[in-house]
Amino acid sequence: MKITQISVFLENRKGRLYGVCSLLGKNRINIRALTIAETQDFGILRMVVDKPEETLKILKKSGFVVHLTDIVAVEVEDKPGGLAGILKILFDNNLNVEYVYGFLEKFSDNALLVMRFEEPDRAIEILKKKKIRVVGKEEITDL
Repeated sequence: MKITQISVFLENRKGRLYGVCSLLGKNRINIRALTIAETQDFGILRMVVDKPEETLKILKKSGFVVHLTDIVAVEVEDKPGGLAGILKILFDNNLNVEYVYGFLEKFSDNALLVMRFEEPDRAIEILKKKKIRVVGKEEITDL
């Protein structure tokens, strides 16, 4: 139940983020979650969208440097220690989390987080064994 993330390399200058977002809006592509990691000269915009393959084509055609990555969306109890509980399971199973960011929308009273793993298939298997809900592509598209 991996989902696809779009990573876009952006020069750290006025209007670049707007350029991506307006291009997606004009093409009726909905951003479900996003985060930006930046330095003084550039940033990496990471997004979950409802149409990843179409997004890749549109952004590349417009001259953006774009990459697809497999990530895992996990439902986490929305309470103090909820994320720590998930991270403990991953730690106990020797799985490294490369980064995490949250979703803008929720399925239930729980939070929804995106996680990038070195071994996403193994992470999914372990999380499911521990009865942790992993969200699939279809659910993201239907939000």
